[in-house]
Amino acid sequence: MGSGWHEWPLMIFTVLGQCVAGGFIVLALALMKGELSREQQRLVILSMFGLWVLMGLGFIASILHLGSPLRAFNSLNRIGASSLSNEIASGSVFFAVGGIGWLLAVINKLPQALRSVWLVLTMVLGVFFVWMMVRVYNTIDTVPTWYSIWTPMSFFLTMFIGGPLLGYLLLRVAGVDGWAMRLLPVISMLALLVSAIVVVMQGSELATIHSSIQQASALVPAYGSLMAWRLVVLVLALVCWVAPQLKGHQPAVPLLSLAFVLMFVGELIGRGVFYGLHMTVGMAVAS
Repeated sequence: MGSGWHEWPLMIFTVLGQCVAGGFIVLALALMKGELSREQQRLVILSMFGLWVLMGLGFIASILHLGSPLRAFNSLNRIGASSLSNEIASGSVFFAVGGIGWLLAVINKLPQALRSVWLVLTMVLGVFFVWMMVRVYNTIDTVPTWYSIWTPMSFFLTMFIGGPLLGYLLLRVAGVDGWAMRLLPVISMLALLVSAIVVVMQGSELATIHSSIQQASALVPAYGSLMAWRLVVLVLALVCWVAPQLKGHQPAVPLLSLAFVLMFVGELIGRGVFYGLHMTVGMAVAS
């Protein structure tokens, strides 16, 4: 019983992976539809470096979760048959295609005609990567607390909460100040609202899941308070992001960086609760 913090490498990997997938979509759409000048496009592509740093940190964390990091490649042995292998493989392909395309774009070796193909392909791979994360946990019918609609919703909501903020931060690093960026906080706020509804509904469902020896609601006794703290931290992140805009100013990069850190902490709390709800049973009943 607890808050799932013992799974901190997986918490970091999944949250960062989902944020990077969402952040790449934001930057890719800005490059494809943002009507940016050539210099702005160059700066946006350079700012993508932040995505690959975070993705790299996520993979390092995932390797630390293994019993022996030297056997990391063994996790790819069952691609197609194992959800875990599929997750690592899809994440690696997303990382490789995104990173190699980015490097070619930086050194001006990526033809303009192929850039849109690279951007669209990497966006699709990012979404597929998040879906493969979901499949690792959402296909285990002996873990009733994960075998529900709340798992895919929670994972994709992290992408919609953190991705727009990360993308906005990197666009500001690149000096972009377009009107369309005002839509990004709205997306994150709507995702946070849906996330709050999910928390309430999942909390109610936990009381109905039990086995002959275990009650799901007892797995994380502080479920309510932890999720409340998560929402408070996420709201603070949104305040740092939105408050300057309400006064007619663009938020400064340091303030946006603080907002992203707060968002990351908030999502880590939620992901810790997710892992804390692990419940392996031979037979479970929902009453």
